Amino acid sequence: MKVISVANFKGGVGKTTTVINLAAGLKKQGKKVLLIDVDPQANLSQSLGITDEIEQSIYTVLRKEAFGESAKLMDVKLEASGLDLIPASLDLAGAELELASVYGREQILAQLIKPLKGYDYVLIDCPPSMGMLTINALVSSQYVLIPLQAEFLPLKGVRSFLKHLELVKKMNKKIKLLGFVFTKFDQRKKMNQQVKLELEEEFSEKVIFKTFIRSNISLANAQEQGKDIFSYNKNTNGAKDYEALTEEFLEKF
Repeated sequence: MKVISVANFKGGVGKTTTVINLAAGLKKQGKKVLLIDVDPQANLSQSLGITDEIEQSIYTVLRKEAFGESAKLMDVKLEASGLDLIPASLDLAGAELELASVYGREQILAQLIKPLKGYDYVLIDCPPSMGMLTINALVSSQYVLIPLQAEFLPLKGVRSFLKHLELVKKMNKKIKLLGFVFTKFDQRKKMNQQVKLELEEEFSEKVIFKTFIRSNISLANAQEQGKDIFSYNKNTNGAKDYEALTEEFLEKF
């Protein structure tokens, strides 16, 4: 079972979109995938049609585990996509403070994930910050995947994130950078090409996915309807791009 955090300090870079559609692409390839939403904004949960508070949200389970109660991750089966999800709730915003004084707080999610069986991949959608929730996700993971827009502010955020990742490696020596995925990419834009070139010069090309996700309104429309792009319209550029990304992702394993 491969556990992968999808993370970036910058919001609005296509992080949640990538989690949803990469997971859906993996399911199309016959893989069993679990999604975990640890972002208090709950964008992943809402984009997959979870609009009500769920009793067994990730907040509830984290809190029980932290304070010594019997806790177990309980997934929600999503009929539209066939994916399994551990949803977030708005209460998750208070988890940072509640867990601050708990011994071993960085390991709570890792302890909950450890007993899981039957999944090929666990994808964790992280908040756009390096707080306790993101640290929990990274400590739980073998890999981190970083979506970003080919613009200078997101690139600056990536550099900051990677500095913090080096600190996390002291708690989780196994975690590796799986790669960068460019989202909302337009080959015609000089800035997009320039940032892409700068990233290629700064990092090994092995960690930069050749597949980039083009700007495509269908990706946003699919999320508005609580669907992945393949369920929404498999003939769009968004579907073609995420299908190609899925194939490249699988080649890394």
